[in-house]
Amino acid sequence: MRLGSDHVRVRVPATSANLGPGFDALGLALAHHDEIEVRALGSTEVTVEVTGEGAGEVEVGEDHLVVRALRTALDRVGAPQVGVHLRCANAIPHGRGMGSSAAAVVAGVLAARMLVTEPEALDDAAVLALATEMEGHPDNAAPALLGGATIAWTTLGGPRATVLPVHDDVVPVLLVPTVRCATRTARGVLPAQVPHVDAAFTAGRAALLVQALCHRPELLLDATADRLHQDYRAHVMPDTWELVRALREAGQAAVVSGAGPTVLVLERASAGDAGARVRAEVLAGLGGDGAWRTLTPGVSATGAVAERV
Repeated sequence: MRLGSDHVRVRVPATSANLGPGFDALGLALAHHDEIEVRALGSTEVTVEVTGEGAGEVEVGEDHLVVRALRTALDRVGAPQVGVHLRCANAIPHGRGMGSSAAAVVAGVLAARMLVTEPEALDDAAVLALATEMEGHPDNAAPALLGGATIAWTTLGGPRATVLPVHDDVVPVLLVPTVRCATRTARGVLPAQVPHVDAAFTAGRAALLVQALCHRPELLLDATADRLHQDYRAHVMPDTWELVRALREAGQAAVVSGAGPTVLVLERASAGDAGARVRAEVLAGLGGDGAWRTLTPGVSATGAVAERV
């Protein structure tokens, strides 16, 4: 396959995975985006410019995650490798449970889609498969690619995902700390087995969460209760878990965003500024009102967008 373009742009959203009980399955696309620009070069040179989140920290050569994903996708469809000039304007915090690595992978694969002469060779199913292969699971990649709220699962034929229509009353609010937590650390503390009663409880709440997100936002507090993973992670992010616990006791549908340590609160637009008052009171009571940055991005309904320039 040949290259059909030498200049593309991709805009990809942050995501929050799990949403409480939907461990490794549910995810939500957030209107808080990274933007990348890729130019294919006639030489073998690779240059990476990063502004915003991750500047001065991430790899700026072949090991940059967007470049790795781009190369993997080009190989997969039999397209030639080229030199790359990559510009990344990053808004998604790194190591905070907001899907920064999934966004980078999806962005790289979509950039490859726009570079080749037959973009249909990298349709959404192929993009999700490649992103899952690189990420290990599809819960962040699916909403980053497709937008909205998604349910992702795996079959013998590969990962699959479906999009849920999020109710207009559902408003995601993120409380982002300055500290980070690596996904491998958060996953490493999970037990190999959990009590049957906890698994049954969480399965029921995950099913209820679909109803709450789509049709009954008043059920969000009950629907976001989890016994499968969050309790086990408490000791590696104690401030996060203390904030989740305090917000839930105050009636807020608070969960750990992805692997943490960001806290996601699913509020209701119809409640006005009541949620903001509750959050302020809870943070003040915990003495952490200056340690958390609040983001209110809204839901990204479209997911990633790629275009030839």
